[in-house]
Amino acid sequence: MNIQHPRAPVATPNDLDAYWMPFTANRAFKRSPRMVVGAKDMHYFASDGRSILDGASGMWCTNAGHGRAQISEAISKSAATLDYAPPFQFGHPQAFELASRIADLAPKGLEHVFFCNSGSEAVDTALKVALAYHNVRGEASRTRLIGRERGYHGVGFGGISVGGMVNNRKMFGTLLTGVDHLPTTYDREKMAFSKGEPEWGAHLADELERIVGIHGASTIAAVIVEPMAGSTGVVVTPKGYLQKLRAICDKHGILLIFDEVITGFGRLGYAFAAERYGVVPDMITFAKGITNGAVPMGGVLVRDAIHDTFMTGPDHMVELFHGYTYSAHPLACAAGLATLDIYKKEDLFARARAMEPKWADAVMALRSEPNVVDIRTVGISAGIDLAPKTNAPGLRGFEALDGAFHNHDMMIRVAGDTICLTPPLIVSESQIGEIMDKVAKVIRAVA
Repeated sequence: MNIQHPRAPVATPNDLDAYWMPFTANRAFKRSPRMVVGAKDMHYFASDGRSILDGASGMWCTNAGHGRAQISEAISKSAATLDYAPPFQFGHPQAFELASRIADLAPKGLEHVFFCNSGSEAVDTALKVALAYHNVRGEASRTRLIGRERGYHGVGFGGISVGGMVNNRKMFGTLLTGVDHLPTTYDREKMAFSKGEPEWGAHLADELERIVGIHGASTIAAVIVEPMAGSTGVVVTPKGYLQKLRAICDKHGILLIFDEVITGFGRLGYAFAAERYGVVPDMITFAKGITNGAVPMGGVLVRDAIHDTFMTGPDHMVELFHGYTYSAHPLACAAGLATLDIYKKEDLFARARAMEPKWADAVMALRSEPNVVDIRTVGISAGIDLAPKTNAPGLRGFEALDGAFHNHDMMIRVAGDTICLTPPLIVSESQIGEIMDKVAKVIRAVA
């Protein structure tokens, strides 16, 4: 499909050396750069003028598609009116308006929002709130944090400690002490080629009881899980798992945190995945889709009872010694409000729900392609596992990512040898077909 480029081709910079790129094979990239210079709706534009179909919403961010004028205009207006406001001891109106709008979208009882600037900061904030909450209420022995194998919770020391992806952890020492992990909910033998939530696996939540038995409930502050583990390759929660986890946490006085940095704002067809699963956690972390990726922003939704526990002591004293210089930045708040307006006006969450069955059927049609060993779908997301090349894990996935961009005009994400597809929620049925045609060619090319 030929999309008109909004600007002329842009030459690749002569010197790529100074920029040490994050989560990137730097040497390979700089030999053959995948450079983008513009974006609109469902496409990026490469520096050579090609239109690149975005099968990844950037990085799970641009749920409403690229180049939304309403968002950029709101950012521009804010920059000209209020470029910065200190968040410590001062405020600005849009921060309070955005917090109220987000709380209105959240499950009942999660009425308070603490703003930060990324998913990583949101996770570390939630973990700190959990520890401080138990301390304030007289249970300071509750310091243990429980994550899950294959979980991804950002790159702060708290996040990688509770996270369970080995390459994110192994270079950084012992990390936080007093952390334990639930087992992953993925078992290919029992749930391969599942559309939506697998039937098998709810019992894995019972592993929390085993952890309680080892350490004692009085030492455990919180459990943090993703309702859908995206960065590890779209691992979908089994039916009944989150409900069981909620019941066990309630039984033992443990806080339950949902990391919805990826699943928030429509990815699974609802404002938050908590609504899809009918489970109300004690905190929800969010980021990415809150501003459609236009300005960095993250935050934590907090239950009333947790927030109110801190509201004691003299009125002039700081209740929680935590925050960031750019918490509730005016430009981010402007972008967030404009983004929520678009979600509401275009009913994108309901649109995602309606599109989910068509999306799942289209992705599953790839199961006959060479080296495809599993496919998982939920919401407008999919993980396609490719068999690794002999003695070269991750190489087939990297070749797929590189070939998709250079040879098939498409952006995908990969996790090892898993292709992750997560297009903007504005994706049309014809574009879903185009995505699958391109992905099929990519898979054949790396066979």
